[in-house]
Amino acid sequence: MPLSASTRLGPYEILAPIGAGGMGEVYRARDTRLGREVALKILPAAFAGDPDRVRRFEQEGRATAALNHPNIVVVYDSGSEGGVFYVATELLEGEMLRDRLTGSALPVRKTIDYAIQVARGLAAAHAKGIIHRDLKPENLFLTKDGVVKILDFGLAKYSVMKSAGTDQLTDFATRPIETEAGKVLGTVGYMSPEQVRGQVADARSDLFSLGVVLHEMVSRKPTFTGESGVEVMHAILKQEPTELDAALPPVLDRMIFRCLEKKPEERFESARDLAFALESISATSSGTQPIVKPRRTSRMFALAAAICVLVGAAMFLAGRWTARTPSPSFQRVTFRRGVIMNGRFADGGRTIVYSASWDGNPFHIYTTQAENPESRDLGIGNALVFGVSSLGEIALALTPDLTFFSGTLARTPISGGAPRKVTEDISDADWSSDGAAREWGRWLRGHGRPEG
Repeated sequence: MPLSASTRLGPYEILAPIGAGGMGEVYRARDTRLGREVALKILPAAFAGDPDRVRRFEQEGRATAALNHPNIVVVYDSGSEGGVFYVATELLEGEMLRDRLTGSALPVRKTIDYAIQVARGLAAAHAKGIIHRDLKPENLFLTKDGVVKILDFGLAKYSVMKSAGTDQLTDFATRPIETEAGKVLGTVGYMSPEQVRGQVADARSDLFSLGVVLHEMVSRKPTFTGESGVEVMHAILKQEPTELDAALPPVLDRMIFRCLEKKPEERFESARDLAFALESISATSSGTQPIVKPRRTSRMFALAAAICVLVGAAMFLAGRWTARTPSPSFQRVTFRRGVIMNGRFADGGRTIVYSASWDGNPFHIYTTQAENPESRDLGIGNALVFGVSSLGEIALALTPDLTFFSGTLARTPISGGAPRKVTEDISDADWSSDGAAREWGRWLRGHGRPEG
């Protein structure tokens, strides 16, 4: 029976019901100690005698309380009163993503924004060794301020992980895992293939579930369907999701389907990588295939002459504009010793992609963000950056010949991954601001002149 107003549970006074879910009922309540309103989630009395239900309910409170991230609901307290178990969390104002999906279509920019926030929240949970395992629109809350909050860690699993930068296991790694092998847990339609099979699910399982949510946000219909739960699970294991609208930015389409790969190793390696990739997307851009053309000697001389004219004009104008033009500011983005070549800006200048050779080692491709100058190695060795498209794709030279500055032209997402080769013996490559390809310069290897 639902709790009535003025009922007391510990220091909390029930004010009104908010809703109910699979793991409990939620009430608006007042913390009489601090005078603030909270959301009080309780385990119904009908389940209080079920040890498994009680364990999962208490586990949700512990898991969420261990996390401190703006995209995860904040847990204030937990306890029990008269055999009723409760968890007190921040009181959120807004709506569930499920409710939002029943209304007007979400703009692409909103979809990307929500996806970034969820990926960041998952990254924080995964860093603590906590796998959600039940990500779905019903567990994603949209506040009135546009912040996404991940809810309901009732099916969360503590996994054995290493803390960043240390060989010591997190404290969660020593806690017992609450499920047995072969037991299927999750919500039909949002489970990963490994969950359907009852296999061990790691952080990449949550990325699959997020892919399902994103696919649904974009398509406005279920990603996997069937007349029964068994048929839906079969579709998750054997069928590919339906193709998305052709008007969707191609790079977002690829990211969603990469999350939905059947094999975990073919998805993004981590939620952090997914968030980084999503941040590089320009929601208003459209992708095109690159065009490869030879560059003639006359074109090079014309370019050199144009550069001289431009430099002269710039020097002349600089003398007239110095008084009213602010001086540029500079920020150091790496403190390592070595050689850096071909730095490029992406994501409106927030992301920097560059090639670097540290301590005489081969060049690698790195990315960093201006507000957080910690470079990330994309794992692409012996390569130089040519350019970065507005769609977040890098043009690069593999095994470059540093004498003639030519190599094998390849493309790869800014989030990383195996480069896809385009053509051989290219000395330069870049995209224009609208995402269309600019001419590539082709050189014959071993000759000091361009191809005629």
